[in-house]
Amino acid sequence: MKHEKQNKKGLFNSGLVKLAAVAAVIGCGVLIASTQKDCSEKEEQMKLIQTKINAYETENAELQRVLDSDDLHAYMEKVALEDRNYAYPDERRFYDTTRD
Repeated sequence: MKHEKQNKKGLFNSGLVKLAAVAAVIGCGVLIASTQKDCSEKEEQMKLIQTKINAYETENAELQRVLDSDDLHAYMEKVALEDRNYAYPDERRFYDTTRD
């Protein structure tokens, strides 16, 4: 009886095709890892944006409360004195210039 080598001509018998399959699997793994990293970065950005949204909603609610009240003059006076650094004509303000 002669032992003859059988030549298998299947699709995955070629070394080049096996190498391409391994490269494709590795490429998919890298792509999945990259996508996961991008997702986590976007989730962090979303959390920061949501924090800003909450702060703006709180500020808007406060402003709406002031607008709905009849004491708009007192609010404008507070903003002028505290936020805009306005002063009354007879008021003296002293600033500490020794601090940075």
